[in-house]
Amino acid sequence: MALRIVFLLLMKNWIKAFRLRTLPLSFSTIITGSGCALLSGHWNTFIFILALTTTLFLQILSNLANDYGDFVKGTDNAQRVGPERALQSGSISQQQMFRAILLFIVFSLISGLSLIYIATQTYGWRMALFFLILGIASIAAALFYTIGKRAYGYSGLGDLFVFLFFGWVGVAGSHFLMTAELQFDIFLPASGIGLLSVAVLNMNNMRDHVNDKASGKNTLVVKMGFDAAKWYHIQLMVLAPSLFITWTSLRFESWFQFLFLLVSPLFIKNIFTVFSCKEPKQLDPELKRIAIGTFLLSLLFLTGQLLSL
Repeated sequence: MALRIVFLLLMKNWIKAFRLRTLPLSFSTIITGSGCALLSGHWNTFIFILALTTTLFLQILSNLANDYGDFVKGTDNAQRVGPERALQSGSISQQQMFRAILLFIVFSLISGLSLIYIATQTYGWRMALFFLILGIASIAAALFYTIGKRAYGYSGLGDLFVFLFFGWVGVAGSHFLMTAELQFDIFLPASGIGLLSVAVLNMNNMRDHVNDKASGKNTLVVKMGFDAAKWYHIQLMVLAPSLFITWTSLRFESWFQFLFLLVSPLFIKNIFTVFSCKEPKQLDPELKRIAIGTFLLSLLFLTGQLLSL
């Protein structure tokens, strides 16, 4: 009985460290890219599942690495506004976290290599090599956001990397793996998801900007200031759905394709909440809401393409 209790406590600590609330946002990239492929008459359930699995491992790897990097640098301290992280709370040791990071690197490689092998069998070795490089770059991006002396998250480059990997790489990459086609207009919804992902990061950085500045974590919010970050956020939240509307107009088949607009009230409410925010801690619930909202948008987007066939 005692061993069972210890095991359950350990599992609870690790599940908390995985930060499951971030997973829907990362899944949105694959769902959106697959939705675009579906409208073109391409679908492969096996590729879809493998892409989601690889994204799952990469996101957990990123969360663990961020926990490790911020703790080592002293950014996760008593002054931090957000939820207490695993290393900060002492529920997981540095050695345990380091081992978990290595384990999820292995999981990401195995899943990613399986995805590349299945999806590129008819494309030739050059295309397989290209996606292998993208996969390694994705692992590196997950690790070096906060880990290392030149962690890019500490120099204001987090927004750019999130846009590229959550947007262009995730959406356009998953679309190509199903269709073997690189269509220019795929970068419209890819950029839309990328901008929404940046919006979540921006709220996170707005929430933590005081402690980040004191800890030397020079995020874009720290560089531009809290008030300017509000206007930046509004632009992200307005431009992202506009890009989806543009793609849908170009690829119009039926009005079902505009189902994703059902999340508009949630996004509009978020804009007003962020703009009127006086206390950074008020933004914490908004991170989850917009992450879930982006996930719902991607699901409605996929459903709209399916109903339009």
